Amino acid sequence: MPPYSFSSMAGDDDPAAYPGLELLATAVLLLTEALEVSYANPAAENLFELSRRQLLGHSIRTVFGEAPALFQAIDKALASGAAYTEQELELGVNGKPRLHLSCTVSVIESRSATLLLEFRHIDQQLKIAREERLLEQQQANRELIRNLAHEIKNPLGGIRGAAQLLERELDRPPLIEYTQVIIGEADRLQTLVNRLLTPHRLPTYRRTNIHELLARVASVVQAEFPEVVIASDFDISLPEFEADPEQLTQALLNVVKNAAQALQAVPRPREIHITTRVARSVTLARRRYRLALAVSVEDNGPGVPDELRDRIFYPLVSGREGGSGLGLTIAQTFIAQHNGAIECVSVPGRTVFTILLPLEFKRPGA
Repeated sequence: MPPYSFSSMAGDDDPAAYPGLELLATAVLLLTEALEVSYANPAAENLFELSRRQLLGHSIRTVFGEAPALFQAIDKALASGAAYTEQELELGVNGKPRLHLSCTVSVIESRSATLLLEFRHIDQQLKIAREERLLEQQQANRELIRNLAHEIKNPLGGIRGAAQLLERELDRPPLIEYTQVIIGEADRLQTLVNRLLTPHRLPTYRRTNIHELLARVASVVQAEFPEVVIASDFDISLPEFEADPEQLTQALLNVVKNAAQALQAVPRPREIHITTRVARSVTLARRRYRLALAVSVEDNGPGVPDELRDRIFYPLVSGREGGSGLGLTIAQTFIAQHNGAIECVSVPGRTVFTILLPLEFKRPGA
């Protein structure tokens, strides 16, 4: 296998020399024949918590100290002329906590570089694989639920219609009450079926201010749960972006309302904190975005039960008695349709839902 070839118009230590590497989510270092760092991308700066100035021109041995597994991988790549991957690597950088990484060493052809080292967090790889499995499972579940909803919808209408016809034929009030119960339950099931089918409408994009949506959501939840204290910490520098405001409002409302409902199980004070921030260099749905919007909804409730933690976004899964188990599923669906992601971190006394949305300004169909 021939070595990779790199060419550039700028100096190799200039970021403009490797524009493709600048956008990667994985950490990349280029090494000279003497194993000195000639290039580091932004992801490497973030991973090792070292600036380019602290990395460039320094020997890899100086940067990482004793790392026999890393140097063994380098020797094997140089000996074979092909890429070599070390799956479990432990690196310490300047007294910082040791990093558990995988590293792929590739031989390259460049004016001032011989090797390309690509580092990935092992935890990050496991997380990505887990997220992909969950998304596949959730997609299958949603498709199953959607098909069931379609199958239920038609006979449900027949049941309701028959109950209405029967009601007209009856003259005894106690029997009429029974038909009204049938009609009422049929309507309730119809509402449930409609909610199952609603998320499949594609977004209609237009310029949206996330803070206007969050203020509206906070006022609605505050009116329903007056004993809950809702605090906001907004980054007012966030720009408007292309989104479907109705779908995003419903998604945000479901997440904030879910937090308020969870707080009913704890004594006061019951608090929800809503925060907005800019996230930089984010990968969502296998696509890299320079800027993204991060919305965090934090509550001081009892936390998500351990047995539900991996399934809270599944349809019909609820940790609350009487819950439909659809609120978070619908929220996840709407956010996924915006190429975003939603995550949950929960311990007793602190649960945080984080929504990440790409800040896009020229979406198709906008």
